[in-house]
Amino acid sequence: LFRPLGPESLLLRGARLKNTKEIFGVAVYTGMETKMALNYKSKSQKRSAVEKYVYFLISFLFVEIGVIIIEIYMLNLMKYFKRKMEFWYVAFIPVTKKLREPPSILLRTRFISDFLAFLVLYNFIIPISLYVTVEMQKFLGSFFIGWDLDLYHEETNQRAQVNTSDLNEELGQVEYVFTDKTGTLTENEMQFRECSINGIKYQEVNGKLTSEGFSEDSPDGSIHSLMKEEELFLKAVCLCHTVQISADQTDGADGPWHANGIASPLEYYASSPDEKALVEAASRVGVVFTGTTGDSMEVKSLGKPERYKLLHVLEFDPNRRRMSVIVESPSGEKLLFTKGAESSILPRSKSGEIDKTRIHVDEFALKGLRTLCVAYRRFTPEEYQEIGKRLHEARTALQQREERLADVFNFIERDLELLGATGVEDKLQDKVQETIEALRLAGIKVWVLTGDKHETAVSVSLSCGHFHRTMNILELVQHKSDSTCAEQLRQLAKRIKEDHVIQHGLVVDGTSLSLALREHEKLFMEVCKNCSAVLCCRMAPLQKAKVVRLLKTSPEKPITLAIGDGANDVSMIQEAHVGIGIMGKEGRQAVRNSDYAIARFKFLSKLLFVHGHFYYIRIATLVQYFFYKVSLQRVPVKLKIFFFHFQTLYDSVYLTLYNICFTSLPVLIYSLFEQHVHPHVLQSKPVLYRDISKNAHLGFKPFLYWTILGFFHAFVFFYGSYLLMGEDTSLLGNGQMFGNWTFGTLVFTVMVITVTIKMALETHFWTWINHFVTWGSIVFYFIFSLFYGGIIWPFLHTQDMYFVFVQLLSSGSAWFAIILIVVACLFIDVVKKVLYRHLQPTSTEKAQLTEAGSGINCLDSMCCFSDGETACTSVRRMLERLMGSCSPTRVNRSWSSSDPFYANDRSILTLSTMDSPTC
Repeated sequence: LFRPLGPESLLLRGARLKNTKEIFGVAVYTGMETKMALNYKSKSQKRSAVEKYVYFLISFLFVEIGVIIIEIYMLNLMKYFKRKMEFWYVAFIPVTKKLREPPSILLRTRFISDFLAFLVLYNFIIPISLYVTVEMQKFLGSFFIGWDLDLYHEETNQRAQVNTSDLNEELGQVEYVFTDKTGTLTENEMQFRECSINGIKYQEVNGKLTSEGFSEDSPDGSIHSLMKEEELFLKAVCLCHTVQISADQTDGADGPWHANGIASPLEYYASSPDEKALVEAASRVGVVFTGTTGDSMEVKSLGKPERYKLLHVLEFDPNRRRMSVIVESPSGEKLLFTKGAESSILPRSKSGEIDKTRIHVDEFALKGLRTLCVAYRRFTPEEYQEIGKRLHEARTALQQREERLADVFNFIERDLELLGATGVEDKLQDKVQETIEALRLAGIKVWVLTGDKHETAVSVSLSCGHFHRTMNILELVQHKSDSTCAEQLRQLAKRIKEDHVIQHGLVVDGTSLSLALREHEKLFMEVCKNCSAVLCCRMAPLQKAKVVRLLKTSPEKPITLAIGDGANDVSMIQEAHVGIGIMGKEGRQAVRNSDYAIARFKFLSKLLFVHGHFYYIRIATLVQYFFYKVSLQRVPVKLKIFFFHFQTLYDSVYLTLYNICFTSLPVLIYSLFEQHVHPHVLQSKPVLYRDISKNAHLGFKPFLYWTILGFFHAFVFFYGSYLLMGEDTSLLGNGQMFGNWTFGTLVFTVMVITVTIKMALETHFWTWINHFVTWGSIVFYFIFSLFYGGIIWPFLHTQDMYFVFVQLLSSGSAWFAIILIVVACLFIDVVKKVLYRHLQPTSTEKAQLTEAGSGINCLDSMCCFSDGETACTSVRRMLERLMGSCSPTRVNRSWSSSDPFYANDRSILTLSTMDSPTC
């Protein structure tokens, strides 16, 4: 009933979630940009464990009610037939007038009312408050990502951004990472390095283009007096782009040139870093783009100004992989300048040094450079007239405009004359290699999806650590038919089985991928799953989304994460379970359409290994702890039915406040602040991420353990209370006996204390907030009970609880019973934890013992401790913090550079920096 209003319902109303957060059914402004509701729907396809458990409990509720009703009717039938046979002895239920009616009438008239009555009576089996607590935990917990200073990028002054809080725990379950290359693994800061003009390679050295085989000072090797082909190539670079110049630099009659003829520096702006790098390189050589005036583009070639009229722009699209402009030269000649990927330019070229340029492009790609080919075409007046007519018809078409424009563009961009190719360098971001290696150690497979050339993509994959030098690289590229693609896939699958190589890497291009997904999807998936790393090159944006969908919908249903920085990555980001946008230089489309946004790829490790790990452990414990509480609350009520003939066990006020006040805050604070292992340990040991993979803490076995534990504790304190303080037991010295409400209050008191201390046993990271809500909840229960039972409330129909709690606390035997039963409940649980921790410890528990015993100390940013600690010092730590005796001056500790200490430790709670002098 109180489940938050989901984006699915908003989608039906055509609404878009932006700058709002749905919580408690109300749209609350949070300053966060959320994704389209359609995107939320795609990420909610995998039913959560919480819903599975709730459905299980609903089914259990119906079965339990059915059993109880059948039991009641069996008793009533027995009563009816006994009366018929005139057996007048005591029965379980008093005989009423209705029992004299035939059984069939009784069944027809009472079944529905009884079923609804028990449904209302046992409705607390379904923890409605769980949904409220989970939403609060997700919403409040999401702020810690934005507050984490380790995710802050100082150079760009950008913090991590959370656009949706519904997927926090999914960060701890990622199995596949799909990443873009340019701007995600690289800086997206292009530097011009080489070019090929008319079959000759040139390199930029100190602002000059020097041909291969000539030194920098050689007059024959430097382009200073441009030849016709070289000048035309540089003019094509300066005219075929979308670069803009700063507005204040285009003012004045002389533009950016001073009166003495010396050029002032021009500041270019472009949506594509490649275009900006090429225009800047051309300006350094001597062909300068000086801006646009109306529909004209101005260029200065070696100081000589020229004006070209811009007639048409054929925009870039991922299918054509090129862009073109049609201009009119100062002499009135109509020219087409085109630049794009070599796969889209070379096949459409009919003249020029095609073979030599193709060789140079491959050489550039092997060096990891991004390549573009440049070509042009001259139009006769008749050809241009035909082209203008076709463009006008296509752009004014009312139907199928996109298809008609694509056809016209292909008609125009043909019979090209190749001018050359360019190679620009995009350096890797900081710590990309370390991050990819950490992901691999954590059991996460990384797929790189890029539109770059095959050789370029492989070179970058090797340099960033995605591919190892010792890895067996398999290739599925340049296939044109289904038969050859299938045969290659079979050979790859056979080779993987036969090769005794630990790790394989796969390279696949966009064309071969389309063929593989068309008819051989199962075989392709078999090859991919046996590869440690996969590289997909020459990928269109929709192909990226198809690859993500392929893995996401596979039989294993793995959790997928997609990360990118540009608009071409949006489809991939929206398709994955978790989408992350990089705050790069290609706009904010990826950031706006993502679930989380970070400034650099290296921040992904802490986002997954620390925040994802914490969020998953917290939500897993929160959910199962709630079902544990429900079991603890439900079982005594059922037992009371058999012992006291359908009498009420708990007071209705206690029953109402159990999940709202008495036991709500400790688990909420736990779910916000718990750190079972220190963040630095989690980040430095990515293998710990494997301990929580495959939904390890929210599976059926943990759920069954918590449920059985709840039943066991319920049996212990119910039967313990019954045996110690049950019938014929004197409560006070005056001989007053234990009553029904006193017994129920005793059971409820033991239950509240047991549940609260159980939460304390699960807590590893204690703060003053944890202490306040944990022990404060118990104190609040006692104060409330004294207040509630010490006053006669005029608006209540009965005063059953008047003075009950006071009488209970006045009995020494009651206090003894409470302590004894609580210890008996939790003793087995403590023994189990100790035995499992020492006999079958997980990697995380080993890390906890190592952290406690090796003197890592100040890492928790809360207190300092001396060397030689054992795993049993947590109690002393807690007492020292409570008594305020944890002071750096009391610690006999000398620090050295070899100690496992991190000087840049920034606590999530305090946001303060800890350094070694503090200890």
